[in-house]
Amino acid sequence: MTGRFDPAVADVRWQARWDEQQCFAADTSSAKPKTYVLEMFPYPSGRIHMGHVRNYTMGDVLARYRRMQGREVLHPMGWDAFGMPAENAAMERGVHPGEWTRQNIATMRAQLKRLGFALDWSRELATCEPDYYGHEQALFLDLFDAGLVYRKESEVNWDPVDCTVLANEQVIDGRGWRSGAPVERRRLSQWFLKITDFAEDLLQGLGELENWPDKVKLMQENWIGKSRGLQFRFRLAEAIEGTDQVEVFTTRPDTIFGASFVAIAPTHPIAEALAARDPKVAEFIADCRRGGTSAAEIETAEKKGFDTGLKAVHPLDPDWRLPVYIANFVLMEYGTGAIFGVPGHDQRDYEFATKYKLPIKRVVAASAEEAGQPIVGEAEPMDGIAVNSSFLNGLTTEQATAEVIRRAETGGWGKGTTTYRLRDWGVSRQRYWGTPIPIIHCESCGAVPVPRDQLPVVLPEDVAFDQPGNPLDRHEGWRKVSCPSCGGTALRETDTLDTFVDSSWYFIRFASEPEDRPYDRSEVEQWLPVDQYIGGVEHAILHLLYARFWTRALNRIGRLGMSEPFKGLFTQGMVTHETYRAGDGSWLSPDEVKRDGDDWIHIESGKAVTPGRVEKMSKSKRNTIDPEPIVARYGADAVRWFMLSDSPPERDLEWSEGGIEGASRFVQRVWRLASTDQAAEGVDEALSRKVHRTVAAVGEALEGLQFNKAVAQLYELTSAIEKSKPSKTRSEAIRTLVKLTGPAAPHLAEEAWVALGEQGMVVDAAWPAFDPSMLVDDQVTLAVQINGKLRDTLNAPRGLDRAAAEALALGSEKVQRQLGGNAPRKVIVVPDRLVNIVA
Repeated sequence: MTGRFDPAVADVRWQARWDEQQCFAADTSSAKPKTYVLEMFPYPSGRIHMGHVRNYTMGDVLARYRRMQGREVLHPMGWDAFGMPAENAAMERGVHPGEWTRQNIATMRAQLKRLGFALDWSRELATCEPDYYGHEQALFLDLFDAGLVYRKESEVNWDPVDCTVLANEQVIDGRGWRSGAPVERRRLSQWFLKITDFAEDLLQGLGELENWPDKVKLMQENWIGKSRGLQFRFRLAEAIEGTDQVEVFTTRPDTIFGASFVAIAPTHPIAEALAARDPKVAEFIADCRRGGTSAAEIETAEKKGFDTGLKAVHPLDPDWRLPVYIANFVLMEYGTGAIFGVPGHDQRDYEFATKYKLPIKRVVAASAEEAGQPIVGEAEPMDGIAVNSSFLNGLTTEQATAEVIRRAETGGWGKGTTTYRLRDWGVSRQRYWGTPIPIIHCESCGAVPVPRDQLPVVLPEDVAFDQPGNPLDRHEGWRKVSCPSCGGTALRETDTLDTFVDSSWYFIRFASEPEDRPYDRSEVEQWLPVDQYIGGVEHAILHLLYARFWTRALNRIGRLGMSEPFKGLFTQGMVTHETYRAGDGSWLSPDEVKRDGDDWIHIESGKAVTPGRVEKMSKSKRNTIDPEPIVARYGADAVRWFMLSDSPPERDLEWSEGGIEGASRFVQRVWRLASTDQAAEGVDEALSRKVHRTVAAVGEALEGLQFNKAVAQLYELTSAIEKSKPSKTRSEAIRTLVKLTGPAAPHLAEEAWVALGEQGMVVDAAWPAFDPSMLVDDQVTLAVQINGKLRDTLNAPRGLDRAAAEALALGSEKVQRQLGGNAPRKVIVVPDRLVNIVA
């Protein structure tokens, strides 16, 4: 068993052994305490990348550690397999989205298995398979029956070339991310889930999530956006189509005397009424539709308005008239679809007022003395005291807000109210590759749920992507059905569900996978909530918020006995790499360049290359590292070890060839210790103490997900063992080291365990115990001073009495040389710290 550790042999051997013995199959009936460890499941894009490796290595270490602690561990894997990339591949490559997706799953599954992750593959799922999305359709209908699903018209981002709705994130600089076509606003009938019904509960629940990062909870809190304000009405000086008022909401009623205009959305009923009789209004509204609906898009776009000629009467001054504009930055979907502009204290309003030469008035200041200072250059959003505001002058922002609300409620023109930024979740997507929405549309009966015994509604395979738009709209054989209610001719819903729906309950299905229903509640509740969820911070808002909502919705309808899906959350940093550009500006991959002295050159052409910033690995920048050749060269354990060792897990990790080589050297160091261990007698108390301290420190680090600290402790223990002489203690220390490295370097650990002549497998071994008394240091370092100057340091037993400490210090050769044979005049002892000799 001597020689070098050969990962090419060991990795295959132990992965096969674990599979044969079904080591990682979770047993719901087990009497052991249960632990659920889960990493966010991947999209099957084709190949895994180093970000995947880092994410899943962290979860794997924790799962293996919990297993060694004697717990029954659920650690599953699946695929978030629906979505636009598969449809794009179908159009670009001429393959079916299902074929492309399933090929990618097969490739990525093999790559993950090559890394030896302790996954329960028996529970593998893919959201694109009917045996998953059919159950999702059943849950959708459960929510439909409970009144948590509805359909209405709403504004969407519409790509006129791809003929599909785009999420806000898919609108880049006002254009569709794939087609490049200018995005339009359209009103379409969309399906919505009533997440707003749970806004306050979702907000309050954040306070119970003690094991979530504060930054993630703050991001969710801001997204939910609870605010207290005033909802009130401006009376129109002249009615339009029977309407004589405009309703608005504001979180800053204290600024009401700073109003200089009222603005309504292009789709506001008043705007539509004006458009019906004025072609110029209709033209302006059409122009507004040529733009995205995302908040970022609206904030950065040029502020445009159309003066309707209407005047709004200020509610606190009947002689004050405000012009009413149609504005491109006001959306009907947010609030009441109308705002009043306070340009002095809101930058968006400032830009609008500047463009249309409207008054800009200061109504908030730090002190009364600043009331006359103009606002120039930009708005001043601030709290302070009210100025230039009639009866509000001198009141604080909070006091002025309360006074305006009181007068509005007394006068009957408004009321104080709480609102949320959160909007209901629009789940309709005009795409093929997604979960079909299980609704049938009948002219007589309206929207009718698909009968439960007809689920799943399966996507048809015979579709074509030779023209833009949703192929389901063109598939008459699939689309035309009989109405389940009246038997008449009807049409299937051709929209499919947002893929965030697929990921809002997959963690429940992992815990229980019966064929005849989405899950068994009693089984699920033995595992959930997930003890530790691990994934990127980019999912901090939408995915996590939707999963929390879905769990609450199932709880409300009696399908689950819990509200929070994830007890603990950890957001790992990204894996980064330097970027490289060729002379023509194109990106080059790391394997296309090499260092030449202080410069970089293109290997093929020999031309100079410009290195760029270290950035997140991405296909667009081509700065990715394929794990497969790295694993083939260094072995799975070296790759896993590097992913854990060089950086705190919540921070970004820069990939380096030197780092992976260092990890490989450590693997060989541990192997040499195990393969050359010799039976010997004797006790090494210092090494024994080091072992116990390492066991305690590694356990503490893993409990806190501080993997790099655990690795550092194992480096130290390895060095201590290497420096020690053969002894019984040394042999025991090597065995403990092998167990401690088991979660991070499992193939090495198993091979070393055999080399040590031990029975069974490390994966089944118990986590090493430590003696708490061995953590207490029995030795202290005494500083010895003469006339206040340090002359020596001495090791001494902790708790040494004064006389013994004095004798120890005076016995020092250095002290005796300094004293020159003279007796000290005085000796001062600070127990366990200091002996000061006055000569």
